[in-house]
Amino acid sequence: MKNSTRAALPVCQFISTGGTIAMKTDPAGNAPVPALSGDDLLARVPGLQRIADLRVQNLLNVPSDYMGPAEWVALHGAVEAALAQDDVVGAIVSHGTDTLEETAWFLDLTIASDKPVVLTGAQRNASDPDGDGPRNLLNAARVCIAPEARGNGAMVVLNNQINAAREATKSHTSDVEAFKSGDFGLLGTVDDDRVVFARKPQRRQQLPLAGMALPHVAIVAMYGGADGSLIRHAASAGAKGIVVQALGWGNVNLAMYEAIEEAIDAGIAVVISTRVPNGRVRPIYGFTGGGKTLKNVGATFADNLSPHKARILLMLALQTVQSTASLQALFDR
Repeated sequence: MKNSTRAALPVCQFISTGGTIAMKTDPAGNAPVPALSGDDLLARVPGLQRIADLRVQNLLNVPSDYMGPAEWVALHGAVEAALAQDDVVGAIVSHGTDTLEETAWFLDLTIASDKPVVLTGAQRNASDPDGDGPRNLLNAARVCIAPEARGNGAMVVLNNQINAAREATKSHTSDVEAFKSGDFGLLGTVDDDRVVFARKPQRRQQLPLAGMALPHVAIVAMYGGADGSLIRHAASAGAKGIVVQALGWGNVNLAMYEAIEEAIDAGIAVVISTRVPNGRVRPIYGFTGGGKTLKNVGATFADNLSPHKARILLMLALQTVQSTASLQALFDR
């Protein structure tokens, strides 16, 4: 009877990649370290077996600070293969919170399936008596099987809240309510009795992976007194693209402007983002280094994407996009 009941449950692929949710305090060092497998994580969640049938894939067990393009490509392959199975309704990825929003955005851009991809993690490790991992995993499963979750792409589910991959941003180093969605707010909430969606993400697009190796793209920050040397270093190190974390609407000083112009003249794609958490970058100011002058020399503007999310879109775009106009169209979409 137990087996037949489990067979009737919706199937979700559970892909474990590590992070704080999979860490325990090591007595020798008195600090959290990777310790738990995906199977261990699920065993800590009371009632999960009554909600969904989770198939475990232990892909990685690393801090999310170790996640990067190679790991994103491997995870993409695992998610894509899982969603291609007819009986799988969606995928859940456990992940550290430090780069969770980057991984979510990468998957949102590269997974074409309408089946949901739910990323979750924890702010407190498994040794903490009030750890948030089990609740987050339970809620991730509930979102994964919710019919309304289809077509929403990759979602970040922590602290009973559902965030869209494009907007989700880690906003606190330690609070369990770590992720926010800026001006646009949550997609929905996971209440005790049901999953409630309030909206659907409207600004979604898919860029297929054209190869296993993604182009090298650097992020360089503008700050008071920046001299442009880091732009030149990125260019000499072989960057195919550079994202500038500019100021305000997308402005830099004269030294940074000159370095950006040199990079563009050398055939390097330069995308302008901002260090301001909310709002779009736009080519407004006309002083040398202002957004309008950067646009005039061929820079692309990142709309409302943070520097690290703009970098991911640029990495994917550079595989196939050739012209500045086409690149700007992707960021405007």
